[in-house]
Amino acid sequence: MSAHEAHGTYDAVIVGGGHNGLVAAAYLARAGRSVLVLERLDHTGGAAVSTRPFAGVDARLSRYSYLVSLLPRKIVQDLGLDFRLRTRTISSYTPVERDGAPTGLLVGGREERTREAFARLTGSEREWEAWQRFYGMTGRLARRVFPTLTEPLPTREELRRRVDDEEAWRTLFEEPIGVAVEDRFADDLVRGVVLTDALIGTFADAHDPSLAQNRCFLYHVIGGGTGDWDVPVGGMGALTDALAAAARRAGAVIATGHEAVRVASDGRSAEVTYRTRDGEGTVGARHVLVGASPQALATLTGDTPPEPAEGAQLKVNMLLKRLPRLRDTSVDPREAFAGTFHIAEGYEQLAAAHARAAAGELPAVPPSEIYCHSLTDPTILAPDLVERGYQTLTLFGLHTPARLFARDNDAVRDELLKSTLAQLDAHLAEPLADCLATDAEGRPCIEAKTPLDLERDLRLPGGNIFHRALSWPYAQEGTGRWGVETRHANVLLCGAGAVRGGGVSGVPGHNAAMAVLEGQGG
Repeated sequence: MSAHEAHGTYDAVIVGGGHNGLVAAAYLARAGRSVLVLERLDHTGGAAVSTRPFAGVDARLSRYSYLVSLLPRKIVQDLGLDFRLRTRTISSYTPVERDGAPTGLLVGGREERTREAFARLTGSEREWEAWQRFYGMTGRLARRVFPTLTEPLPTREELRRRVDDEEAWRTLFEEPIGVAVEDRFADDLVRGVVLTDALIGTFADAHDPSLAQNRCFLYHVIGGGTGDWDVPVGGMGALTDALAAAARRAGAVIATGHEAVRVASDGRSAEVTYRTRDGEGTVGARHVLVGASPQALATLTGDTPPEPAEGAQLKVNMLLKRLPRLRDTSVDPREAFAGTFHIAEGYEQLAAAHARAAAGELPAVPPSEIYCHSLTDPTILAPDLVERGYQTLTLFGLHTPARLFARDNDAVRDELLKSTLAQLDAHLAEPLADCLATDAEGRPCIEAKTPLDLERDLRLPGGNIFHRALSWPYAQEGTGRWGVETRHANVLLCGAGAVRGGGVSGVPGHNAAMAVLEGQGG
């Protein structure tokens, strides 16, 4: 859409064409509202996109966000999305060396096989039984909490009654998750595997009194009412392409290359000023929904921005000619990499990495986890690459806060990537470098993104993948009925920084649309 076409007045102007903005646009347009989406980039999708990052190689990778758990089936059905997920057959594999020999823990597939893996690693049935009890509890909680995400915010007591399990409530909502991990599990490796869900994109210790780690853990185990993390068929871009198509089909106008720079509101009507290559323009709106961060929202409205909560992750995309062989020969690499492959994520290793990063130093043994999209969904690779055995690998590094990169982002990125891959190599029977594919110019197919890179590329404040610290999924002071309200009555936050935001879920987009349709927000 060209600049001169974005004019007039709309029922809703949506700032940002990421997945949440597109969800809101589709719901509102389907309800008969006139909708304009302003997206500063030349494409929609935000962080939920698929790209071909390696020159001359037909591999379409989910570049920033990888897996789907929190997207309610309700949104897919309501909007008639042509979008599918595939369940991974393996949940996780965690290699470790014990008594001088390589071994590991494979979780997933047949239950009896997983049980045997626990017994082989730990020497008894105790850890397996504790695992079953713990995840039975989180599963029951997930089935009760997940449906509330697309309802008006419950109060804390309402959610507690809904959970109806005092042990689960205390474990996840009241005391640091480290207490439960240490009370329930004895094996260091098992403890670490459990704890990782509390640390993805969250820089916290297992016993952090803020319970930031608990909130992160909660969102990682409630998705879909099961906690399963599934692979989007066709890559993450398939979801946002389907959302954009649904919004357009319903009548929404999507203007790419249009950057919103100012929102002026009197609480009943608003004006949104945008910038294109050809200059500035202004559109009117009854409601403005902002899919960008709370910091960006404040900049648009002239309010004081909140302090950003820094991101703390390294993201690495790779294309391999073949999967590497493992030192642990009891496990097929095609199984080990199909789930989440945990590296240097023992409980004590995670604590040491956090302590070192908190002291301003890169972790000496950086923890990370990897998964291979193409094992579950080969459609992201050209047929000839599939035939030749090529595979993608996506790595997510933990405990690397943005502050560590401030002195020299490029140099620190290189140093961290080298040490992170060295930890992976320690569990491989051949160097990963020997397995990397090369692009059309002969360069290894590997790219790494620090929090500062994500801030630059996606305008994530501090590189935080959740836009800000995750919130509890219940009402708190100032949260409003849906958790999307702002101090401007007809300006709503529909991005990951909303209450119950974070992750690829579409929940904030749905909830902002519901607030508008209910007559909230002006």
